[in-house]
Amino acid sequence: MTDVTLSSKNPTAVKAEALVVATAQTSDGVAVVSDQLPTDLLTELESLAPQLGVTGARDEVRKIPAGPKLAVDVLVLTGLGERAEDGTFSTETLRRAAGAATRELAGLTSAAIALPASDDDEITAVTEGALLGAYAFNRYRTSGKDAGKDSTGKDGAKAAKNGKSPVASIEILTPLHKNAKAKVAAERAEIVAAAVHAARDLVNAAPNELYPATFADAAKAAAKDVRHVKVTVLDDKQLASGGYGGLTAVGQGSSRGPRLVKVAYTPAKPNGKVALVGKGITFDSGGISIKPAAGMEAMKSDMAGAAAVLSTVVAAARLNLPVAVTGYLCLAENMPGGNAQRPADVITIYGGKTVEVLNTDAEGRVVMADGLVSAIEDGHDVVLDIATLTGAQMVALGTRTSAVMGTDEVRDEVKAAADTSGELFWPMPLPEELRSNIKSKVADVANSGPRWGGMLNAGLFLQTFVGDHPWAHLDIAGPAFNEGSGHGYTPGGGTGVGVRTLLSFLEGRAAATPAK
Repeated sequence: MTDVTLSSKNPTAVKAEALVVATAQTSDGVAVVSDQLPTDLLTELESLAPQLGVTGARDEVRKIPAGPKLAVDVLVLTGLGERAEDGTFSTETLRRAAGAATRELAGLTSAAIALPASDDDEITAVTEGALLGAYAFNRYRTSGKDAGKDSTGKDGAKAAKNGKSPVASIEILTPLHKNAKAKVAAERAEIVAAAVHAARDLVNAAPNELYPATFADAAKAAAKDVRHVKVTVLDDKQLASGGYGGLTAVGQGSSRGPRLVKVAYTPAKPNGKVALVGKGITFDSGGISIKPAAGMEAMKSDMAGAAAVLSTVVAAARLNLPVAVTGYLCLAENMPGGNAQRPADVITIYGGKTVEVLNTDAEGRVVMADGLVSAIEDGHDVVLDIATLTGAQMVALGTRTSAVMGTDEVRDEVKAAADTSGELFWPMPLPEELRSNIKSKVADVANSGPRWGGMLNAGLFLQTFVGDHPWAHLDIAGPAFNEGSGHGYTPGGGTGVGVRTLLSFLEGRAAATPAK
C-alpha cells in the first residue's frame, strides 16, 4: 500500500513529483483553497481557471505544469464544490477530493497533499481518502514492472490505472504533523484503508481462483500473526453432518464445496460481543434458476459481504478495539451442476427451521440463515449481516447507496456509523404486512416472493431466523461492485463498501459500552 507521512513542509518548497491543492466553487468563479501558496500564484491560478477548464466542482481533477514558483513538476487541482453555510467543507468532501486526486496520480513515485488538515477529523479524512484513491487491481496483468504485485509489493492483487501502480508515497501537509492525536488519526486511516483494499482485492479476484476453500485459506492468511484472532473452518462434510442445510444446499451444485469460516477476535477484556455475518457466494450463476448471460461476470462480486466482514474483523484487531468480534463467512458457489438444488426442494436450516426453495437464485439469504442462527447461538450482544442480497436494492436506492434494516435501535446505530464513516446507507422498513409474501405452502418459510418489495421480502426472510435479537441487515448489492468508471476515492470493480461503516459501528460500541 502507498506510504503516507504527515509533514509541516511549505507547499512551495516541498520536493515531490506532484502537489495536490484544492479548488472550490464560488459565486463569482473559482477559489484555490490554500493559506500557504503565494498570493500572486493564487491570483494567477484563479484567473486562468476558465481556460484550464477548472470549475472547482466535486470529483473534478485537473493536472497542470507547476511552473517556476513551485518545486514540484505537476500541480493537481482537486475540486471541493461549494463551501457549507459555515464556510467549511465536510470531512467526506475532503475524503473524496483527496481520493479523486490520488486516483489520477498512478505511475508517480511521490506526491504532497495540501488540502485543509488543521484538526484530527480533517487529517483522518484527507489521509483516508488519499489512501483509498491510491488503489487499482493488477494481479492478472502479464506486462509492466508492477504485474502480479499486491498493495504490499508481494504477489497478489495490485492496482493500476492503465497498468500503472498507485503513487508510491504521499506527504500530508499539516501544521499538526507532530501532534500525538493527529498521528493516531493517520495511523487509524492507514489501517482502515488497508482493510478496504483487502476487501477490494478479494472481490476483484477471479472466481476460478477464489472459491470457498481458497477464500477460507485467504481468511487464515489475513489473520496470521494478528493478535487475538482465531480462524475456524467447517468444510462441506462438517456442514452436512452439522445440520447447516442452507450452505449445503446452495453449494451442492458445485464441484467445490461450501465452507463456514469463523474469524474470531477476542481481546483480553472485551466489553461487548458483536457478530458480523457475511454473504460469500464466490460465484453466482443463479443455479438452476440461471441468470441471463449478459453481465453474469459481475457475479464474482457476490461475496463482497464476506470480504467486508473478514477485513473488518482483522482491522478491529489491529486497532485493538475493546470489543469481541466474530465474523461468520458463509461461503458457497452457486452452480447448476447435476446435484444442484431444485425449485420446490425443502431444506432444513441450522437450528431446525425449514425453507421451501422457490428460486435457486435467491440463495444468499439461504446461506445467511445458517450463519445468523449460528451467530445468535454463540451468544452475541448484537448481530449485523452484510450481503449483496437483492437486485431490488438497486431499484430502490441505486448503485451508490446501500440499505439497512432491522431492529429499530440497531438499524439507527448502523446509519449513524455510516454517516460518521462517510458511506451512504439508508434505513428501510420491514413491514409486517409483507410477511405473507414469503409464506410457504409446505415449509416454515419460502426463500422468494413477488417482485414488489423484493429487498424488504429478503430482509423479512432473514428476520425469520433472528427473531427479536438485536440485529441489522445491510444490503450492499449495488455499491459493492462499480461496473462504471471510478469516482472520488472509489475505483472501478470492487469497492470495499461496508468496511468503514462496520468499523465505525464497532468503535461506537467500544466507546459506549462500559467495561465488564
